[in-house]
Amino acid sequence: MKTNEQPSVVAGKPKRTQYSPQFKKRAKQDGVPKVAKHLGIAQAMLYNWQAKSRQTGQPFEEQKLQQAEIARLKRENARLEEEVEK
Repeated sequence: MKTNEQPSVVAGKPKRTQYSPQFKKRAKQDGVPKVAKHLGIAQAMLYNWQAKSRQTGQPFEEQKLQQAEIARLKRENARLEEEVEK
């Protein structure tokens, strides 16, 4: 069960399907091959999610949120530095 059944098109590129953390956790419980087949995705994708989670000790979704927040803060910092220079 995918969270986005119909991929949308943004700026000429199809939007990537996002899977909930529950599907990624199921891979640990039921095994990667079974879950990958159920989701219709490559096993490598699930193994990649698991590897990224092990590297940092955080779920992949949390890593992405942190990266987005860091990028936002860097943009804000650059904007404020520009304001101070004026």
